[in-house]
Amino acid sequence: MKQYSLIKTLPVFMAFYVMGFGDIVGLASDYAQRDFGLSSTLAQILTLMAFVWFFLLSVPVGIFQDKHSKRLTVIISFLFFLASFIAPFLSKTFYGMLASFTLLGIGNAIVQVSANPLMQDVSPPDKLSRNLTLSQFVKAIAGMLGPVIAAFCASKFGNWMLIYWVYLFICILSLLWLQLTPIQETGNTGRASFSSTLKLLRDRKVALLVMGTFVMVGFDVGMNTNIARYLKTSFGVSQEEAIVGISIYFAALMAGRFLGALILNKFSGNKMLLYCAILSVASFVLLYLMPDFNTGRIAIFCIGLFTATIFPLIFSAGLQYMPDRANELSGLMIMSVCGGGVIPPIVGVLTDLSNLMTALVLLGVCLAYVVFLALYIIKTEKS
Repeated sequence: MKQYSLIKTLPVFMAFYVMGFGDIVGLASDYAQRDFGLSSTLAQILTLMAFVWFFLLSVPVGIFQDKHSKRLTVIISFLFFLASFIAPFLSKTFYGMLASFTLLGIGNAIVQVSANPLMQDVSPPDKLSRNLTLSQFVKAIAGMLGPVIAAFCASKFGNWMLIYWVYLFICILSLLWLQLTPIQETGNTGRASFSSTLKLLRDRKVALLVMGTFVMVGFDVGMNTNIARYLKTSFGVSQEEAIVGISIYFAALMAGRFLGALILNKFSGNKMLLYCAILSVASFVLLYLMPDFNTGRIAIFCIGLFTATIFPLIFSAGLQYMPDRANELSGLMIMSVCGGGVIPPIVGVLTDLSNLMTALVLLGVCLAYVVFLALYIIKTEKS
């Protein structure tokens, strides 16, 4: 019988912390727009370069790890992270940042395909939803601390990019820790292929789940990259004050995922998905109603709090629906993370054509879809 232990689970949680370094996309794109005088559309193109790899690499990575090892695949992703943190210092230009975003996107795509099913291998079956939610809490810690570390580096040393050296050090330690931890893997059939993976989309529930991760990641990155712009545009605050709004959002994500992990010990994951989706829509409406800077930040916190568990709950629903196809399904669902590189550029174009608040309606549509998805999952579960 397979044995589960905290010693094997901790380095996998650390992989999710490193995964959280990918959330620097929002922060870096905002600084890059200011440093290089980019338009909103061009700034969002940086985001596209970070997320297009989810579409291109997720299925091949799922096939690779099915034939080889999930742990090896996570370690390979760390190597791309390391390269992305070095790139901006080799060329302190827009193109250097473009290279950094590209390498970061490749590493992030690989680690998300491999770390989620690897967590399945170190988690008791009845605790998978909890551990996936808790892993997103760990990821959110990295996302929350990113703007704080960058702001400290900017104010203390005059260079926000020094955050990359901090990330470099942590990534090296995480790589060594996982390399030294033996993990008994399951679900590696060695039979996965492009055709077998894509055929999963013929299943209606799989297709809707994949679309759910597409719109949810698109929403999350769209919020991340536009929080500072929302606060500056709506309330006329400085760049430094507006950037703190990103930390508030990630603090809410962190709190929501921690509380979600506790609630999931006693509560149905599918019902929780529905309740969180409804509350997320209500919180998003508050963005348009808040009259000042402080209440605007409250709306941002509420959005982060209630959207916090949606992605891991959708992912968990997929893995539990087809546990024997975890590698292929993980590849498909992470492929749809490219929504983070599709929806924000559309928001950027709509902002240039009209205004930010009009463009953000698209993010509200994303949340409305998740409400529909949750209702569908509950309906099929009963049938």
